[in-house]
Amino acid sequence: MLIKAIAVDPNNPAHFIEITTDQPTPGQYDLLVEVKAVSVNPVDTKVHAGLQKNSLQQPRILGWDASGVVVAVGSGVTEFKPGDEVWYAGDITRPGSNSTYQLIDARIAAHKPSKLSWAEAAAIPLTALTAWEALFEHLNIQHAEAGKTLLIIGGAGGVGSLAISLAALRSQVKVIATASRPESIAWCQARGADLVVDYRDLQNNLAQAGIERVDYILCLNDTDAHWQTISNLIAPLGHICTIVENRQPLDQSALKTKSAALHWEFMFTRSMFTTPDIAQQGEILKQMAQLLDEGKLTTTLRETLTGLTVETLTAAHHKLLAGHMLGKLVITY
Repeated sequence: MLIKAIAVDPNNPAHFIEITTDQPTPGQYDLLVEVKAVSVNPVDTKVHAGLQKNSLQQPRILGWDASGVVVAVGSGVTEFKPGDEVWYAGDITRPGSNSTYQLIDARIAAHKPSKLSWAEAAAIPLTALTAWEALFEHLNIQHAEAGKTLLIIGGAGGVGSLAISLAALRSQVKVIATASRPESIAWCQARGADLVVDYRDLQNNLAQAGIERVDYILCLNDTDAHWQTISNLIAPLGHICTIVENRQPLDQSALKTKSAALHWEFMFTRSMFTTPDIAQQGEILKQMAQLLDEGKLTTTLRETLTGLTVETLTAAHHKLLAGHMLGKLVITY
């Protein structure tokens, strides 16, 4: 059986093409999923940009955030069966979700929240895993005492939206988010931020709110540009986590004198290295599904495009590259 996918064109990597390939066969721990919806994330545009700088030998299928129906399972899979509705963020080393069918390791998937549509569900996994791992595995804010402060730089994006909600729901910290436009400020407030400040002249804006130091910082936007401010703001013995790679060396002298910790969060680490705890991602998604079905969290879906085509995927990438997205953008098949 042939399946359809939208892939990066190896002859012109700036563009996408429609391709057909043989339907893949599940490996031992794999699910074969009929994809129903896929979310487009900044990682998609970053990988696409990287492919344009290097020689591409064959079409590359992007997309790492999906919901769909299990069609077949591998011999080692016990938690899923054909017909199950699932969601997952995927594995950056394997063909992505911009395809009608996809193989995914069952250990990093979970049953889809029953109360969410395909599009609402697809908007969540990658950003949920990133936010959860950053907050509760790296920063460990769930153990913070009341009165501690968390600064989220980039509060209105996909990861920031969920990070605000998760921090408000599962910790006692005071959640401070950055945003600048009225609609993005309102969005952060609606997600549960205790305080929203303009990221421009951030240190002074926080000082005006009576905040000189913060105990935890989650940087979701331009680590280089914010690094000096982050170094100034972090409290002694504080913790910083960033998801954005740096372009220049980061001066860590201020962190040394404060005994502050710097953590990196990369959602694909567990699947890329098949870590012993790879199944933790499936467990996180299970907990997220429960919180969503109980109404304690809401989807971050903001905009939906229809149809797996070159045109819709190109339009989605352009929207993300414009840099003004609130929440998440999803393509339904």
